[in-house]
Amino acid sequence: MLNGLWLGFFLTAALAALSRWLIGGDAAVFAALVESLFAMAKLSVEVMVLLFGTLTLWLGFLRIAEAAGLVAGLARMLGPLFRRLMPEVPAGHPALGLITMNFAANALGLDNAATPIGLKAMRELQSLNPSATTASNAQILFLVLNASSLTLLPVSIFMYRAQQGAADPTLVFLPILIATSASTLVGLLSVAFVQRLKLWDPVVLAYLLPGALLLGGFMALLATLSSAALASLSSLLGNLTLFGIVVAFLLAGALRRVKVYECFIEGAKEGFDVAKNLLPYLVAMLCAVGVLRASGALDLVLAGIRWLVGLTGWDARFVDALPTALVKPFSGSAARAMLIETMQSQGVDSFAARVAATIQGSTETTFYVLAVYFGAVGIQRARHAVGCALLAELAGVVGAIAVGYWFFG
Repeated sequence: MLNGLWLGFFLTAALAALSRWLIGGDAAVFAALVESLFAMAKLSVEVMVLLFGTLTLWLGFLRIAEAAGLVAGLARMLGPLFRRLMPEVPAGHPALGLITMNFAANALGLDNAATPIGLKAMRELQSLNPSATTASNAQILFLVLNASSLTLLPVSIFMYRAQQGAADPTLVFLPILIATSASTLVGLLSVAFVQRLKLWDPVVLAYLLPGALLLGGFMALLATLSSAALASLSSLLGNLTLFGIVVAFLLAGALRRVKVYECFIEGAKEGFDVAKNLLPYLVAMLCAVGVLRASGALDLVLAGIRWLVGLTGWDARFVDALPTALVKPFSGSAARAMLIETMQSQGVDSFAARVAATIQGSTETTFYVLAVYFGAVGIQRARHAVGCALLAELAGVVGAIAVGYWFFG
């Protein structure tokens, strides 16, 4: 899928450039393409410099959290909920512990830990699956909730905004939290509807109702604030939450007699290795997106969407943020490249760049998650997994655009 997407970017750019030369007489377009290639390669390295530091720092702190038992503690808290949502999984089955650990790791931004734990959970669920090639209900729910990606700390997005010179990198904290909550809620409700899950079970309600009431009350409070006050509150909560969690990790580690410094260094080394391996992918996707923009193809697509939106009478400023949304279901690296390119072309603190950052943080990459998780256990028939996951992704994108107008409009 990535091969076709990446090749398609370059071929589309080539066709658009040829059209501008042969029809429009613009021979300078080829110079723009070459210039864009080198500019994006340079930008990739600049992004990586901060990425090295950010991943090294964050994975160091997260290793302390793991050693202190915080991830396992969250898993124990979520265990009763997943026992009700996946009734075909027996109580005490290893899959339930792995599932709860996976979601706890995702919520804390522990992507590196979440994926291998998630793959183990999917294998355990497959051991209960009567079919070798058709996804079970439990596997579908697990995949859709992973694709909706409820992440409380979108550290990587803060990092990209900081690298591009944002005045306040954490300004998008609250918009992302609201958008990703909408995505996860729609994903859960859509699967529950298809599978006829009993969401009114007392234990399920005990988990979901307080969260829904808290989020609803919080949004009602936000509705009373001006745009400037919303931006200020999002900045305060983003920075306060991020630093508060760091302090909480350190205190928990100290109370559990964890050697916090040695543990931090161990996790930081892993962060350095992860960042180093990301550079080729970042160069590949940023260069592909760069030539797509330089050829005029991306602008042509956006102009068409903007024209259609204009026919409805709606405000079309969000259209410049759509490249991130259009490629997000297929490729996380392409969506990341689109986000960085939008920040570069529109300005990091522009309305479009802020909405694109919110979109990036609202969901996971649906088809990538589908390929990795189902591919690992040989599932070929996904049943309603794709439809529910894409519905959750759509809810995240629509929510991101709506909350973008609310906070930044």
